[in-house]
Amino acid sequence: MTMLSSAPGGASVRAPAGPAPSATTTKRRTQGGTVLALPALAWYLIFMVGPLVAIFVIAALHWPGMLQPVSFAGAANVRAVLDDPVFWDAVSNTAVQLAVALPLMIAGAYMLGYYVAQKPPGHRVLRYLLFVPGLISTPAKAMVFYAVLSPDGLLNGALDKVGLGSMTDAWLASPSTALASLIVLDVWSGIGFTAVLFAARLGSVPDEIGEAAQLDGAGHWRAMWRIHFPVIRDFVGVVTMLQFLWTLFGSAQNVLLLTQGGPGSSSTTLSFLVYQKAFIAADLGYSQTVGVVLFLVGLAGLLTIRRVFRQNY
Repeated sequence: MTMLSSAPGGASVRAPAGPAPSATTTKRRTQGGTVLALPALAWYLIFMVGPLVAIFVIAALHWPGMLQPVSFAGAANVRAVLDDPVFWDAVSNTAVQLAVALPLMIAGAYMLGYYVAQKPPGHRVLRYLLFVPGLISTPAKAMVFYAVLSPDGLLNGALDKVGLGSMTDAWLASPSTALASLIVLDVWSGIGFTAVLFAARLGSVPDEIGEAAQLDGAGHWRAMWRIHFPVIRDFVGVVTMLQFLWTLFGSAQNVLLLTQGGPGSSSTTLSFLVYQKAFIAADLGYSQTVGVVLFLVGLAGLLTIRRVFRQNY
């Protein structure tokens, strides 16, 4: 292979190009990349695939505690789970939590992120303020919500002050409001951080797209949903997956800190049921059978979200 170069008189001369990489060199580079990837692959197999396999193995065992003898249970754990009304309450509560919290969080965060991406006055400070819930530890957030929602908390005090004392309630101890209180905590915790992610992605959209929409007479609402949303549709899907997983698997900590799954099982979720059966009831087989259900729900949810938000062009 040769290359053209300019000679002093303006004439073009051909200069020999460097030798093409041989098959041996290419093979060595490939082998070197494989060797460098081995530590990460080993880490993945041990700490990701290993626990996943362990879930399915333990789900088939009768294991009444970490230091107790283990025996094979077969499908007995599956029958115990399916016959347990608490499990079905947890399924219902988890479904309600995802159906309410996820759309509110994603839609609200997208609109808030779009507003920040327009760079209004003070938008830099607003970006930092939106991060505040993410900087607060989970126990601290639970304490804040307990102070607001307890029977003598801020919410009931405010209702009394404005003459709405009849609406006061023990929000975290009432079967009709305990789950709703946890959903409010989920939305408040996740909407700010998600909005910052959306603002960062919307900031990379070419300005010409928004300018063209304005010239066509599109208002902010139409530009937000009909112009910018399709452009970042795949990114919305990724963020939705992350929040779906966080809500599905991370709800146990809020339930543990605020309601303990009660009253009764009115706020018990699948992830909290896994914890409760493993560490309180010491029934590891039941716990990991619910863990298998949780894994399958998560996998089905990820595939559904990916299909809904995939680009259609």
